[in-house]
Amino acid sequence: MPLMPKRVKYRKQQRGKSKGLATTGNTLSFGDFGLQSLERHIISNVQIEACRIAVNRELKRRGKLWIRIFPDYPYTKKPLEVRMGKGKGNVDRWVAKIKPGRMMFELAGVTESQAREAFRLAAAKLPVRSRFVTRNPHI
Repeated sequence: MPLMPKRVKYRKQQRGKSKGLATTGNTLSFGDFGLQSLERHIISNVQIEACRIAVNRELKRRGKLWIRIFPDYPYTKKPLEVRMGKGKGNVDRWVAKIKPGRMMFELAGVTESQAREAFRLAAAKLPVRSRFVTRNPHI
């Protein structure tokens, strides 16, 4: 099942600006380990699903994974070799707009080394630089 909204009020949206840092969703809320974004970017539903599969495959269904981002923004694109004008293009994919500091994934019920390796594989699927975050940092 593709990751996308069931219903939306409007089919298309304007791009707008994406400045500043993430003010909500920037701390660990559910799990003990997290993958936090360090850049702003748009992440497609396909990339989020690829991360979920990579983490579950590495952990062999142990632990609990929370996906803290949702692709609720319609990204439009005009077909190839179409002249300018004639309105806005059709919805190409659904994306999540990510700001620096956003907690993208969280994990619980696994060791730190397992979580670190799972998030390393997940980070390779994403277009943003990210960092591994723990709830109780050992110093």
